[in-house]
Amino acid sequence: MHGSFLLDTNIIIALFASDAAVKTRLAEADEVFVSSIAIGELYFGAWRSARTQDNLARVDDFATNNVVLACDTETARRYGEIKERLRARGRPIPENDIWMAAITLQHDLILVTRDAHFEAVEGLRLAAW
Repeated sequence: MHGSFLLDTNIIIALFASDAAVKTRLAEADEVFVSSIAIGELYFGAWRSARTQDNLARVDDFATNNVVLACDTETARRYGEIKERLRARGRPIPENDIWMAAITLQHDLILVTRDAHFEAVEGLRLAAW
């Protein structure tokens, strides 16, 4: 599967768990990015875990070794548009996922996720690994 992808948090967690399907698809991808939102969710999980220091180190290493896309004014503009469209249709999704969708659209990427609710975001290209 060729293309440029943004990994949702659930895909990164699957990668951490050595999910064979995720590893195979990553090897076939042209470009892979992660968002600062996903990194924040990973840090939150690490702080809540029983092995906090080990998990913080794992997230640090992952963030250092991948291209992390941060939010900016353009991301915020897209976030506002997506959130309003979802509200108008009565199809809310979690706040962090709206930010993830905004970054994906901003950079013309394919979002890799296992969350079906992203299908409610107009124009968002998705892949399920």
